[in-house]
Amino acid sequence: MATVLIVDDDRALRRAIATALADLGHDTAEAANGEAALVWLARDHADAVLLDLRMPGMDGMDVLRRIRTMADPPPVAVLTAVPTSDNTIEAMRLGAADHLAKPIGRDALRALLARMLPVIDATAFGAAPPDTRDGDLVGSSTAMREVQKSIGMLADSDATVLLLGETGSGKEIVARAIHRHGRRAQAPFVPVNCAAIPAELLESLLFGHVRGAFTGALADRSGSFRDAQGGTLFLDEIGDMDLAMQAKLLRALQERVVTPVGGRPVAIDVRVIAATHRDLIQSVRDGKFREDLYYRLGVVPLALPPLRERLADIVPLAEHFLALSADGGPPKRLSPDAASRLLAHPWPGNVRELLNAMKRASTLVRRSVIAAEDLAFLATHASQSGTSADTQAGSIDWLAGTLPEVVARVEIELIRRALVASGGNRAQAAEQLGIRRQLLYQKLERYGPAVSANATDDVPEADQPAAPK
Repeated sequence: MATVLIVDDDRALRRAIATALADLGHDTAEAANGEAALVWLARDHADAVLLDLRMPGMDGMDVLRRIRTMADPPPVAVLTAVPTSDNTIEAMRLGAADHLAKPIGRDALRALLARMLPVIDATAFGAAPPDTRDGDLVGSSTAMREVQKSIGMLADSDATVLLLGETGSGKEIVARAIHRHGRRAQAPFVPVNCAAIPAELLESLLFGHVRGAFTGALADRSGSFRDAQGGTLFLDEIGDMDLAMQAKLLRALQERVVTPVGGRPVAIDVRVIAATHRDLIQSVRDGKFREDLYYRLGVVPLALPPLRERLADIVPLAEHFLALSADGGPPKRLSPDAASRLLAHPWPGNVRELLNAMKRASTLVRRSVIAAEDLAFLATHASQSGTSADTQAGSIDWLAGTLPEVVARVEIELIRRALVASGGNRAQAAEQLGIRRQLLYQKLERYGPAVSANATDDVPEADQPAAPK
């Protein structure tokens, strides 16, 4: 049994959470605002705090900062009806145990407290970064929110991070977000694409050289490590680095010293983030990547999900890219059938492919609304790659018929994929789809055994919703 303090200005929601926690065997206390919560914590002890983000007066972030300065702070989970990458990253950076979207059910509460109660997070409290936007770091899917939480926890650390993910999945965007939200944000962020630079030039680019060190060295060059002094060096496509260069990089990382070509060793203070789309473990087995460098870079590995596993993010990302492509005018909008076509596309090029598709549509479509036929090039590209939705689900004309028929066809396929990916677990499938579990149950009932055959009952019978009438 634990004592849980519920801080929310919505009385009905506080009561609902308190009832659910009581059913789970916990004691509860309630506070209607941040000031009342701090007064309560000054005189009583809580084993955990559930904290609303948006409240009148002192908001959740201010309350979290104050709690984290206490001598023995309880773990805090931030709850919000409007999760964004900014508030997710900031909450985790300030030491929140978790950051969840409301509403939250009984099973989710049970799992949350199981994570919170054994450990009190002792992450050092620091000043908030300036108010920035995360640009293309857009997404509220379960997979992307986990990435955002990791960014918040990694931001103030100097640990080397290894970003893993398919080409176009946003590895540099995540690296920039880690830098921007951390204590090195005011220092340089220096990206280097290891695959784009010939091996014989990479040493000079990274470590620098002195004048006359080799033919063509007409002036001193500081090198990317020293250019990033105090900040972050991002080594993209590290899996393509030459083996000889890997040995020199390993020494620099271990000794925190670089030696310019023809020069003397220089101490460095740089946080390194590396990224690759390759399977480095297989590269180690094949003798193409040093095992010691792999473990040195992979202190904190962070896998980025491909876009096809972020179904709930596709349309918001598309709208975001359309706004970026508006050139000061009103952004173009997606018709329902265009949104359905985006959801049915497998996106082998991930977020970069979606960005380019929206730029193309925004440039070539004169109307204010983009229709499905304006995105016909997506089907062509998918068929050329051999990974189209048609090849995965049979020969289907996705846009044949009326709009309700098209929407139903796409919904059935997306639900089927989510159930397969989750092993039939309905709660996980609903999270992947970005919808509430009750809505998924209604759609399973509507569409019948074609999509529900592999579904499993993942909640107690009492929690099952009634079939729609």
